[in-house]
Amino acid sequence: MGDFNLALVIVAIVVCVLVFLFNVYLLVNYQHPDDANQAYFPKFVVVFGLSIAAISILMLPADVANRQACRHAIYNGACNLTLPMKDLWLAIYIVDAVLVFFIIPFAMFYYEGDQDKSVGKRIKSALCWVVTTAIVCAAVLGILYGLVGKVDFTVRHLSSATTNFPSSWDFSSSQPCNGNGARSCSAFTANASSEKTWTMRTTFPEYVVALATIVGSVLFSIFGGVGIACLPLGLIAAFIRRPKAVITRSQYIKEATELGKKARELKKAADDLHQEERSGSKGRKWRKNVKNVEKELLRLEEDVKLLEEMYPQGEKAETSWALTVLGYLAKLVLGILGLIVSIAWIAHIVIYLLIDPPLSPFLNEVFIKLDDIWGLLGTAAFAFFCFYLLLAVIAGAMMLGLRLVFITIHPMKWGATLMNSFLFNVALILLCSISVIQFCSTAFGYYAQATAAQEIFGHTLQSLRGIKYLYK
Repeated sequence: MGDFNLALVIVAIVVCVLVFLFNVYLLVNYQHPDDANQAYFPKFVVVFGLSIAAISILMLPADVANRQACRHAIYNGACNLTLPMKDLWLAIYIVDAVLVFFIIPFAMFYYEGDQDKSVGKRIKSALCWVVTTAIVCAAVLGILYGLVGKVDFTVRHLSSATTNFPSSWDFSSSQPCNGNGARSCSAFTANASSEKTWTMRTTFPEYVVALATIVGSVLFSIFGGVGIACLPLGLIAAFIRRPKAVITRSQYIKEATELGKKARELKKAADDLHQEERSGSKGRKWRKNVKNVEKELLRLEEDVKLLEEMYPQGEKAETSWALTVLGYLAKLVLGILGLIVSIAWIAHIVIYLLIDPPLSPFLNEVFIKLDDIWGLLGTAAFAFFCFYLLLAVIAGAMMLGLRLVFITIHPMKWGATLMNSFLFNVALILLCSISVIQFCSTAFGYYAQATAAQEIFGHTLQSLRGIKYLYK
């Protein structure tokens, strides 16, 4: 048991380090050249936020692995768990909520502030917005928690006569306890009056997590539903629409001339908008024109990238074309793999969640059998399915786009993502990650039973006053 505990702690530390390094790699490769060697605070927030999102997804498999330390105990309290998972869950999601509602908005307001102003004035302006948001959120949370921050558990009072301890057991998975004949149980024979409501006040961190889950569930329902189809089909479609051959030099010059003309027109439009900003005429029409210029700029960047793929230049042009072909082949392979996983997810949702009672545990049984082959194989497969669902949410957000008040999601482009777009997408990922975990703990309830995640996202969330109806 000690070796298992040590291995679990080592794996948790190594995974956290790898997640941090991978997110730094993403930031370096996705950032726009204009943000190079500057905007260090937004970059730190991006890396930290992505790390929290990834670690939160990995915590559910870790919770399952942590439970294995007590698999030989008669009850959970009879042994010491390796990791205090309930405290870790609450801590990670409080940090998640603080990042989404306070830190990331501050970083965005600071980054998008008028560059002509001093650093102090930009910080002051960003703080004004964030403090106002904090006051409103604190007031709403305080009022809601004070009025309806309670859980109502439906319990049944059972009693029965004592009997001698049996030498053999009459109950098994094939002969369960029921309300008929010799195998009658008190739970089946009790009358309706034995049911009572047990009310208790939940903790404030659990209430914050529950509210964040409900907010994230709205986005998760939309983006996850679209993304679970668009993620694999988008990769396959990219392979189908790939450039089939290298174009000629004359075709390249013609296309490049047209793109150069569009670039000059966009530069003139951007200069005019900058002049209007300096003159102080920043009305609704000005903001609309800024959005139009940004959209045209993104399209221009996509056209330039496609042209560069169709006509590679330099001494290693042949190598560049070969890598392009291999890249599209990789998209085809990943698209087919993703399509299989998406179909498995949809089948599992229908078989295990939508049909009551479930037809089969399906993927739950697959994970258990993989654990029988090797201790962490089922946990690794479980983590993969959870991560895939988060990737589907991200793909759905990029496909649909979203406009919330004055903020618009901008697509993340390799080597062309500004920090404000990065920050907003990180906030979206953080918000949806809570709902992804809640959904996974429900969808894989048989495999993830008796975990701290089920205690928080299952029993408490389903019994909170007011929220339980939204949850259902």
